[in-house]
Amino acid sequence: MRLGIGAAVAAVMLLFCVPALAQATPAAAPTHSVTVQPLAPLATAHAPAAFNALKATNAYLASVSGPARARSDAYFEGGYWLILVNTLYALAVAAIVLWLHISSGIRNWAAGITRSRFWQVPIYIAVYTVVATALTFPLTLYEDFFREHAYGLSNQDFAQWLGDFAIGFGFEIVATVIVATIIYAVVRGTPRFWWLWGAVVAVFFMGVGLIVEPVFIAPAFNHYYALKDGPVKQEILSLARANEIPADNVYEFDASKQSKRISANVSGFIGTTRISLNDNLIDESNAREIEAVLGHEMGHYVLDHSAILLTWLGLVVLVGFAFVNFAFRVLTGIFGGNWDVRTIDDPAGFPLVMALFSVFMLLATPVTNTIVRTIEAQADAFGLNVARQPDGFATVTLKLSNYRKLDPSPWEEFVFYDHPSGRSRIFRAMTWKAEHLNDWDIKNGPVSPQ
Repeated sequence: MRLGIGAAVAAVMLLFCVPALAQATPAAAPTHSVTVQPLAPLATAHAPAAFNALKATNAYLASVSGPARARSDAYFEGGYWLILVNTLYALAVAAIVLWLHISSGIRNWAAGITRSRFWQVPIYIAVYTVVATALTFPLTLYEDFFREHAYGLSNQDFAQWLGDFAIGFGFEIVATVIVATIIYAVVRGTPRFWWLWGAVVAVFFMGVGLIVEPVFIAPAFNHYYALKDGPVKQEILSLARANEIPADNVYEFDASKQSKRISANVSGFIGTTRISLNDNLIDESNAREIEAVLGHEMGHYVLDHSAILLTWLGLVVLVGFAFVNFAFRVLTGIFGGNWDVRTIDDPAGFPLVMALFSVFMLLATPVTNTIVRTIEAQADAFGLNVARQPDGFATVTLKLSNYRKLDPSPWEEFVFYDHPSGRSRIFRAMTWKAEHLNDWDIKNGPVSPQ
């Protein structure tokens, strides 16, 4: 600050001295010869070989073609129709249990067991969940067993699949009973604004699920064990330490007993943080690909994507509950007498609630997919900067083509993709590489196709 004031004072003094100096006899100033020449561009000294991110992307995509590409596209495009089919099936189930008075019959049975409206709800929900699961079992069997086998993605026989289904159903019925019972208590307590407070309850339990799942639920389906020591494990732990992820071990789990899909995750919260990768990823990928995947997963953790996802999906749930509240009142005003359901706090209306929410989620598909796809793209960018494996990222993306269409149209990606498409992800990796061609590790790394 003092230097600045001094400079200003000197400048003012110089300004006032100029006329006086001009009156003095001028003297010749010494001169020197100065040579001026343009500087060479910075990249000239180490000019990288010609590299085109788009050409590299197209070359990578072209490596998956023929029957493999057709099978991948057919599997993923079939999922578009299943979104609609699942919604229509949910409507059909609701219609059956409402019009045949199955739902009101379960409610009356629960009322005969206890006069407490609070305890009637868990009794009803438990029985209804069994009934609804039985009615939807044919579609579940097709989607999760027969279809997965038809596309070569499942490694389970029917008994193994049924065992996992039973375990999943056990968790589902417990979670549904707890959450629905509390939300119905909220409905009775604040009938006008239940959709607001009910959304808060739903988001809270979504957060609990994120904490509980890696510790208590995932081990019920797969065996987790410490990844054997080696360069890959040490590199993963180094990346974790560098990004302040509180994990002192890396775990492998035996997903190959169920499917051929590759996956990994960095999950948990407050002491439950766990870095896990499945045996398919380890067996089918090289070190560069594994590092690329784990860099992406660490991005989710470091960027607090769980909290961000809960916030945005919580807003979606809030709007969905408001939609259910409005539509429920309209439909029960018309058909309530036929169903023996009048008010939204009546548990016999639960099938209608579920059906309406299914319709809302169908309509909200582009919104929810965009939310998830956006944070996945952020994790991609983080992983590229952390792991610095653009070609490993590209090649492991190709391995996901077993069940993801690589090159959709823009509208397909917007509506149906909850992850960036293969083209988007590979192009992002190649664009990143184009900006780092002079870096030592990239210059000495794999050569991308052109």
